[in-house]
Amino acid sequence: MHVRSALVALVVALVAAPVQAWQAGDDALAYTIAEEGFSLAAPEGWKRVQPKSSIVETEFSIPSEGEGLQPGRMTVMGAGGSVQANVDRWYGQFAQPDGSDTKSKATAKKVKLAGCDVTIVDINGTYKDAPAGPFAGGKAVDRPDYRMLAAIVETPDRGNYFLKFYGPGKTVAKHADGFRAMVEGLVPAGK
Repeated sequence: MHVRSALVALVVALVAAPVQAWQAGDDALAYTIAEEGFSLAAPEGWKRVQPKSSIVETEFSIPSEGEGLQPGRMTVMGAGGSVQANVDRWYGQFAQPDGSDTKSKATAKKVKLAGCDVTIVDINGTYKDAPAGPFAGGKAVDRPDYRMLAAIVETPDRGNYFLKFYGPGKTVAKHADGFRAMVEGLVPAGK
């Protein structure tokens, strides 16, 4: 019974603890990953928001490009699994209007930034949005003409970090250069 009480207390503490301190507004564009080991800065115009999920460390809302379109969303989190398994999962979150294989229409490249291997992925198609999260098992909502830009940063000693920007195709296209500049601006913290 003592172990169970300790476990319950730990779960309560984890649920009650904030994932990471955050500030709303454009003044909060700078953020860190890998236990504050690396710094990045989001593009001007992106708005830092409270993460919708406890596994997300940092989240930004990106202004939509077009009336009635949802804003873009960029999430940052540390996670497990191999790089390829995660990229394959992202491919599986998209369907192609012509029924073709998403992987054959996507691009992926590996670059070296700030001493880290970084895999950058660009995917288009109908996004299978799981509002409760990809592992919650809820019903997905099909979102045609969506795009995802994502980067997996493999740190030398602090695990992998995932930067995932997705939304309506027009919105992601308008902010694609900003996303790339943010990723390419990865630097060790304090430099």
